[in-house]
Amino acid sequence: MGYDRTVRVHAGFTRTVAAARQALAAQGFGVLTEIDMAATLKEKLGRDVEDYLILGACNPQLAEQAIDVDRSIGLLLPCNVVIRTEGSQTVVQALDPATMVTLTGLDTMTPVANEATRRLDDALARLTEELNG
Repeated sequence: MGYDRTVRVHAGFTRTVAAARQALAAQGFGVLTEIDMAATLKEKLGRDVEDYLILGACNPQLAEQAIDVDRSIGLLLPCNVVIRTEGSQTVVQALDPATMVTLTGLDTMTPVANEATRRLDDALARLTEELNG
């Protein structure tokens, strides 16, 4: 089973990060956390890796609905969005919200996961259209 929703764009890392933030915001997601893995691995381990950023994106209404279904769902929140370079492309990946249903085994989580999927897919489509033309 795949656990990601992934797009590849032909734009630089910095431009992709800015466009991803805008696309997520347009779907009601705010960025609560940001982890610069490249900087962290360089600082802590002296290791150089490609640009690699993890955004913790959250749509408050969907998060509230998910928490109402299962209080432990916070273990899977916020929705991580990874932006990283891979060769000449920039990859944008989001955790597939269907994972919430699979991992919890709760069918009552399905409507929340479906809406989150719709919004993330719309954000990724907007991002692809904007950056790939």
